[in-house]
Amino acid sequence: MPASAPRVPEAPALPVTFRPNRTRVVLLVVGTVMFGVITTVGLTLEQLSFGERISFVVTALLFLGALYLLSRPKVVAEESGVTVVNFTRVRRLEWAEILRVNLRPGDPWVFLDLSDGTSLPALGIQPGIARRQAIADARALRALADARGSGELS
Repeated sequence: MPASAPRVPEAPALPVTFRPNRTRVVLLVVGTVMFGVITTVGLTLEQLSFGERISFVVTALLFLGALYLLSRPKVVAEESGVTVVNFTRVRRLEWAEILRVNLRPGDPWVFLDLSDGTSLPALGIQPGIARRQAIADARALRALADARGSGELS
């Protein structure tokens, strides 16, 4: 039998958004439940003053805000390029700027090797809870970078 060539994944239709949906759901549900519990405790304890009750609500909002920031990462691929949304930063890239898409064993998320010599973490594709989905997403982004820019597979 002849050896078959490695299968190159087909690039998905654009626009496409890659994000760790399971992680996002867990973070937002936990944040909402924590907000509800902390606020309820703060408002039902009779010995607390008004200021102390407000501090419970503000603390609950801070927890919810922190978990929202952790759930924010995504990678949006469009015809014109890629938008990488990490915790607090958003970076817009042209396809030609992406040289390579990397997700090596043990990496916490995808890294994009850029034409300026830097590497950009793309936290929107992370193998934490959904490893198979992250690998499929990384392959799809590689295929898009290869088809639309100067991308190389790594």
